[in-house]
Amino acid sequence: MPVYEYTALDAKGRTTSGIIDAEGVQAARQKLRSADKYTVSIREAREALPKQSRKTFGFGARFARVKPSEVALITRQMATLIGAGFPLVGALDALLPQTKSHGLKRTLARIKDLIVEGNSFAHALGQFPGIFPPIYINMVRAGETSGTLEIVLERLAEITEKQQALSNRIQAALAYPMFMLFFGAVVLFVLLAYIVPTITAIFTDMKQVLPTPTRVLIFLSGFFKTYWWTILLLVLGSAVAARQFRRTEKGRHWTDKVTLRLPVFGNLARKLAVARFSRTLGSLLENGVSLLTALDIVKNIVGNVLISEAVTQAGEEVSKGKSLWLSLSESKVFPALSIQMVQVGEQSGELEKMLYKVADVFENEVETTILRLTAYLEPLMILVMGAIVGFIVLSICLPIFEMNQLIR
Repeated sequence: MPVYEYTALDAKGRTTSGIIDAEGVQAARQKLRSADKYTVSIREAREALPKQSRKTFGFGARFARVKPSEVALITRQMATLIGAGFPLVGALDALLPQTKSHGLKRTLARIKDLIVEGNSFAHALGQFPGIFPPIYINMVRAGETSGTLEIVLERLAEITEKQQALSNRIQAALAYPMFMLFFGAVVLFVLLAYIVPTITAIFTDMKQVLPTPTRVLIFLSGFFKTYWWTILLLVLGSAVAARQFRRTEKGRHWTDKVTLRLPVFGNLARKLAVARFSRTLGSLLENGVSLLTALDIVKNIVGNVLISEAVTQAGEEVSKGKSLWLSLSESKVFPALSIQMVQVGEQSGELEKMLYKVADVFENEVETTILRLTAYLEPLMILVMGAIVGFIVLSICLPIFEMNQLIR
């Protein structure tokens, strides 16, 4: 059934817009009229296609993306409606008018049509892999099979909300240092490229040798003023080249390997990946997905090639009869604490609960470490900025002091 985007006037003359599905334009207009809405404009919306079959460019496509927070919210609302006795199609119908994102509205409308045509909910979600990841689709399939769809949707909402909350806390902790770094770089650039040359111009006519700090400052100032665009192009070019290299299989493997070997940040990246692995695996197992299938799903969402390879190898060993903790320990990638906790979970028959505890422990450690690092980083950045500004002031003042001594 086609999906239409409309702009209409309600009974009070206010302009409203949204999405509606109907057999045709006339049917859509009649449907709006029955809802006391008077059509101003209506057009068929382009369906949300799978990510692999559509390539979009520009800022419009970037801002039209469906955010994970929106998916989490709609999942929570759907779980509530289904738990209250709504049929799946009725729940989607109730959610469509409440959804603010046009991209998500189009997707939900298309999903509803696919379900009406006789497809399963999981199959309909599978048509939009750019919005719903494999874990989402597989857990919904398990919920449909076991008849516990509302419970599965609640679990999915919890997973997405916790991951989003952790990401938001980390971003909030890094926001102030990143702002200081950017603002400090801009201030230093303006000082060296525009202000310092104006001040140091008076020293060029002096017939005496300038102090070393002043000569260094004049050189740096002239270099930044003349070649600032070259520096900018080099930075942008390096960023683009690094991004393209990261997209290759060899580049992704190399960068992930280097990331895990970094002194402090490597440990943080490892703990984040293991926390994501543990929480997702625990949710899949708790909702009836077999261990081998769950491992095959989880390997795609850990976010690190080396850990993904370790999970793949562990899945092969588990299929041969080995225990999970022993298979994971052979890779030497997972932290010892996570291996021990998985071992206890397997031996006690409460693997899912122990996996959740592993995720909680590592997420808390990551958050605590980042907060501590940012607490150290802020005064360090202030100290570095103060040292640079002090060097500039000293370099300008030294020739002035020498001139005063000559006058005396």
